[in-house]
Amino acid sequence: QVQLVESGGGLVQAGGSLTLSCAASGRTFRHSTMGWFRQAPGKEREFVTSMSGSGDTTVYADSVKGRFTISRDNAENTVSLQMKTLKPADSAVYYCAGHITNENIRLERAWTYWGQGTQVTVSS
Repeated sequence: QVQLVESGGGLVQAGGSLTLSCAASGRTFRHSTMGWFRQAPGKEREFVTSMSGSGDTTVYADSVKGRFTISRDNAENTVSLQMKTLKPADSAVYYCAGHITNENIRLERAWTYWGQGTQVTVSS
């Protein structure tokens, strides 16, 4: 059974930093793209970032570019999201996702595996 488990969410003040982690089990993702999405209350789930299995290709949403950094450790089967200069608009449930199909990576339906999510709240 494949599982993705996020951790590291919490409450932080605007301008602060937070690092999320996602631990995968049940299969190796070393050859699979991993990524992060987020969903704020009343809004659709949106793409945040992704990284290819080799780590040589990363994609960021414009809203987080320059502030968020994705990384992965294939030996540990983990992916992380370092978030800096956080804004209240970054408040959302953040989801780890793994393995894309042959579709646009920014679409939910492109991803096969999902975690349960971790809440990030940025206070003003």
